[in-house]
Amino acid sequence: MTSIFHGPDGRPRCPWCAASPEYLAYHDSEWGFPVADDRRLFEKICLEGFQSGLSWRTILAKRENFRAAFAGFDHERVAAFGEGDVARLLADAGIVRHRGKIEAAINNARRAGELIRSEGSIAAYVWRFEPPAGEAGVPQTRSTSPESVAMSKDLKKRGWAFVGPTTVYAFMQAMGLVNDHAEGCAIRDEAARARAGFRPPGR
Repeated sequence: MTSIFHGPDGRPRCPWCAASPEYLAYHDSEWGFPVADDRRLFEKICLEGFQSGLSWRTILAKRENFRAAFAGFDHERVAAFGEGDVARLLADAGIVRHRGKIEAAINNARRAGELIRSEGSIAAYVWRFEPPAGEAGVPQTRSTSPESVAMSKDLKKRGWAFVGPTTVYAFMQAMGLVNDHAEGCAIRDEAARARAGFRPPGR
């Protein structure tokens, strides 16, 4: 069984929470809870792309800066960004200043618009890749899944960037498509109850 971390309140949690106090609120109220809001889904897939090669702690600490820099992750506004915006973002010390990742986020905003026009919403598309019940595997023992590989392949075919299978699996963990809270984590059952009361868009 995955080792458990006990927080300041004594509640058992996933071991990665021990890495930073900032992780506790994110873990307890966001990670693994189902999301159907397109803006939140778009934000998360962008931030997972920015995390590539870095720690989530780095991105979480800069999340409000990212939101300010990327127009609240309104995909229509980000899709309209041009070279002047790229230069502005490269000069913004509050975010990760990586040209490839910045340009990928702008590209993905344009692809998000196409996805919504063809599929109805980002949420309706994403939730088609939820693993069948009982097939998620042992929590926190893998970094990809057949579903993350399939979503990654399809997104790339649609022109998205920085959406490899590992990035997509981290997105799926965070957005509740997979309940990857460790066995024994106090939040695992809370996330499961939230999923039980959640109706995926388009179904």
